[in-house]
Formats: sequence, structure tokens, C-alpha cells
Amino acid sequence: MKKLMISLNILGVLFVACSTQPEKEQPVNPPNIVFLLADDLGYGELGAYGQELIETPVLDKMAKSGIRFTNFYAGSAVCAPSRAVLMTGIQSSRNAVRGNKGVYKDGTVDRVTLKKDDVTMGEMLKGAGYQTAFIGKWHLDLPGDVSTWAYERGFDYSVQEQWGVLPDGRKSPDAWEWVNGMQDSVFYDINKWDCQDEFRTDLAFDYLDTKMEKDTPFFLFMSYRAPHGHERYISNKELYSDKGWPENERMHAAKITLLDQQIGRLLKKLEEMGVLENTLIFFTSDNGPHSVAHDPEFFNSNGQLKGIKRDVYEGGIRVPALAFWKGTIKSGSVSNFIGSGQDFMPTIAEVVGIPLPKQSDGISMLPLLKGEIVKDREFLNWEFHRVGPVPKNFRQSIRIGKMKGVRYGKDTPTEIYNLENDISEATNLAADYPDLVKRVNQIFLEERTEVDHFPYGKKQR
Repeated sequence: MKKLMISLNILGVLFVACSTQPEKEQPVNPPNIVFLLADDLGYGELGAYGQELIETPVLDKMAKSGIRFTNFYAGSAVCAPSRAVLMTGIQSSRNAVRGNKGVYKDGTVDRVTLKKDDVTMGEMLKGAGYQTAFIGKWHLDLPGDVSTWAYERGFDYSVQEQWGVLPDGRKSPDAWEWVNGMQDSVFYDINKWDCQDEFRTDLAFDYLDTKMEKDTPFFLFMSYRAPHGHERYISNKELYSDKGWPENERMHAAKITLLDQQIGRLLKKLEEMGVLENTLIFFTSDNGPHSVAHDPEFFNSNGQLKGIKRDVYEGGIRVPALAFWKGTIKSGSVSNFIGSGQDFMPTIAEVVGIPLPKQSDGISMLPLLKGEIVKDREFLNWEFHRVGPVPKNFRQSIRIGKMKGVRYGKDTPTEIYNLENDISEATNLAADYPDLVKRVNQIFLEERTEVDHFPYGKKQR
């Protein structure tokens, strides 16, 4: 547990001045923005959200030193569409990307990209004079079209993983990550780092030290690997080795704790650079917990919630979400605001003081970060398409206040749950709320657009 103790020591440096009320107004200079995105981290996998076995001291302290959201949702139930919502501010039922893969006219099943005229968060901030950097998993591209990669979508500097056939006809090696499109590449040697997130944190340090102008605000998007199920090997054999857990569960827990440590390293770096005080930091996950070589029940990965990744029940879309902004966000804040991935773009636009792209249908959370009230939205809805021979591959859900509507398959009955007293969505109340069912069905029908590549929602009743 040597490295875990290092993380605990970092906490004292970072958050020692954050246990009191803010003493000053928002800085005059535009703040730096750092976005930390976990991959498949469940609502119940941080100590701040009730986890009792997996240690996450850095993120738990961030929750105590900033704001913790209890009703926050991913943009979708799986990686690509969730990231599309986050990156564009466009909700899932209107987004160009609604599943990890779509169907093309010739019957081909493949990834789907953002539309060319969609403004990304990187493009928005680059246009405002920010230095923009992206490190990690992009998953919004076609591997054979570099124009769809992060470097061409608003990021001055990018290091992204890639898989599939590259523009030059080669298959991308799994251990390579590509720099600025295909201008360069870096090799991830799994024997040199505890995990891929340590490697990516080192890349972030290199960016901060050697590739960034010191007097220009920056936007750094860290798209981490943990605890995604397809990272099937990590070098660290020490963490939790004394617990007697199955090796796949030990590794799952270790990935989360190692991620926590890497976030601690990055925060310490920002502190040492003297920029932490004027940096707004967000942390969240792209969807609920996975079940690849891991039993979500082993660590209670989704808490009390029903469902996992790819479900539009709470367990598939409700995620941990934290924000830290020294001197602006009151420490220990907790918000039950019903928010989602599309709300980050309008929040950042208002923080920076720039126009919000017209495409966005999110809500700015800046008032919440400053301890003020945001008017509750009328509803928040999701649409997810799962391509392939799976049952009910068109899925919709909606949150209206304390009530939740769910439909799996366009011609199936809508289910209704009262999340206030049934957070596990155990009792379907549709028979008791016929008017609400009609309203939900109308929203499912009207609050969406038809889109190429995702045909399952057409001709709804």
C-alpha cells in the first residue's frame, strides 16, 4: 500500500486551505479547465458515494472540498454516445451518436462520428483563446479518417488511443497511442507503469511542462482508462493482494484506486505549478459499471441502483460527479440538481464568459458552483441504440422530478417508478399513473430527431 500512502500525503498539500468558506470572488483571469473522465465507473464505486471496500481518498477529499452531485447522469448508457453528449452539449435523443456502433446504408456496422458542424468543447474553448489538450480515449471517430480524431476537433495537442484500420492500411497496435493525429506515436509498455492511467498522467505532465504556454489559460481533458473491463492486465500486483478476493475483482478494485492516485498526482502537479487556485476541475464517469470479467455485485458497484452499463435504468446512467474550484466552490457542498453530460458545455461557456453554441440543450451549473439556485428543468431524457441481435435494442428513459419513465423497445409498455422512495426501480407504478404514462410517451415521441445509422426508433407508436 506504499503508493496509497503517497496519495494520502498529497491530500494534505492540496486541500489544506479548502475547508472554509470562499473568501474571494471568482478570479478576473479566465480559469483553467481540467476535465477528468473515468471509463465505466459505477455510482457506488467511490467512498464519497458509499463504497466501503475500494479506497479512493483523493476523490473522496475532492468531494468534501468541492461539490458532490447526487442526481447526476451520464449523457448515455455506453461510451461513445455518452462522450458525444458531453463533448457537444447535445442530448442523446438529438445527438448524431446514439450507440457505440451504427448501421450504414450498405449494411456495414461501424462507429459513427460527430457531425462536422457540431461544435466540440475543444473547438469552443480554442475559439476563446484557450490552449486545448486531450489525452486518452476519444471514441468519437472513424479510425481510418484522421479528420474525425480529437486533434482535428478542437484540440491543439492530443494523445489518443486508437483501434481498427488506420488511414495507411495498418491495424493500430493496441499499445500505441497517437499524437496529434498521426504526426507521432507513443508506446505504452505495460511493464513500466502500474496501469495505463499512470502512463497517461505522465503524458499530461509532459504537456504541462514542455508544450504549454505558461501565461495562456488551458483546457486539459483527461480521458482515463479505469475501470473499463477491456483493460485486462495491470502491472500492479500489490494493491489488495491481502484481501483474498478473486484476481479479476482485485484487479478491478486496484484499477479504481490507481486511478484515484493518478488524479492525486495531477492535482499535486497543478499545485506545484501555482495554477490550482485558478483551475476549475470536473470529475465524472461516462456511464454505469461494466460486467466484463467483473461481477458488479461484488463491490456493490451501482449502489442501490438497478442496471449496469447499457441500461437506461438508474444503474446504467446515474454516475458520480464532482467539481472543485478553490476559493469559488464552498467546501462540502452537496447538490441534488438533476443534471447530465450536456450541462458541462453551457457551464464552461458561462464560466469563461463566451457564447454557448446554439446546438446545446444543456443548463449552466455555474450558479450551483457559486452556491446559488438553478431552476429545475422540466425533464431529462435519454435514448440509446444497441446494434446487433440483442432484444429491445432501442431504449428510452426520462426523469421528471422524482418520477422516472423507462421503455425498452419502441412498442413495449412504459414503466413508471418513484425514485424518491424506490431508488432501485423495483415497483412499476404505470397502472397508477395513466396520465403520466401518456405524457412520458409523448415526450419519447417528440423530444427526438431521426438520425442516420440508428434506425430503431423510427415509426414509433
